[in-house]
Amino acid sequence: MAFFRAAKSSEIPVGTIHKFQLEGKIIAIANVEGKFHAISNTCLHRGGPLGQGTLQGAVVTCPWHGWSYDVTSGKLSHNQAAGVPCYTVEVRGDELFVEIESAR
Repeated sequence: MAFFRAAKSSEIPVGTIHKFQLEGKIIAIANVEGKFHAISNTCLHRGGPLGQGTLQGAVVTCPWHGWSYDVTSGKLSHNQAAGVPCYTVEVRGDELFVEIESAR
């Protein structure tokens, strides 16, 4: 596992979530009250793009069919036994780095 640069922190304002491609993975990074969280961009239901969903507090709702996830844990709101992968985010100055397995 290694850290890879994903974005500038200013690209993800407080209360928003955006998708990024990083080392062959598409992840969604959310800014919850100034703290950044990264999860898989792919909804478990039908593969919807979580990075294009709406973020309310720490909960992102998939734009396709309304499944909701806690971005701090990746867990489904309606079923805590299931969820999407989460990734560690480090803020280095104004840059965001995400820890993922390298595709190389």
